[in-house]
Amino acid sequence: MTDRTNDRAGGAAGGYHLDPLSKAIIEQLQQDGRRAYATIGRAVGLSEAAVRQRVQKLIDAGVMQIVAVTDPLTVGFHRQAMIGIRAEGDLDPVAEALAGMPEVDYVVMTAGSFDLLVEVVCADDDHLLEIINKRIRALPQVRSTESFVYLKLRKQTYTWGAL
Repeated sequence: MTDRTNDRAGGAAGGYHLDPLSKAIIEQLQQDGRRAYATIGRAVGLSEAAVRQRVQKLIDAGVMQIVAVTDPLTVGFHRQAMIGIRAEGDLDPVAEALAGMPEVDYVVMTAGSFDLLVEVVCADDDHLLEIINKRIRALPQVRSTESFVYLKLRKQTYTWGAL
């Protein structure tokens, strides 16, 4: 799994200016992450070297990553869930502990009914129960959890970056 750690409210990505050419490059890579830099260059009007340089700057700035996205069901993970967590005190250590769990692929601090939302990818229901009961609820600041088991994923997209 990929670590997508990012402080979107004020991190590097929040303060990075994307010009129209960078947005066009991102759009090309969102269509096909393996697209050749020369092909992208022709589409956006830059040389292959200029595209390579811009892509590296975008990666270094934390604006984007180029990764393989798998379907959990096809690689042996048959249970996904979003877990709402209510905690007390400083949320940073709780979020850090959750982010360190290999089954957790998404951690966000929220305002509202839950202090944190985490998405987990598990082999089966027993695995999910073990994560919730033995690991998440075992964290000293966690007061309660509420699980939202995914029955069917209808949409998941990563194309919002080039608006």
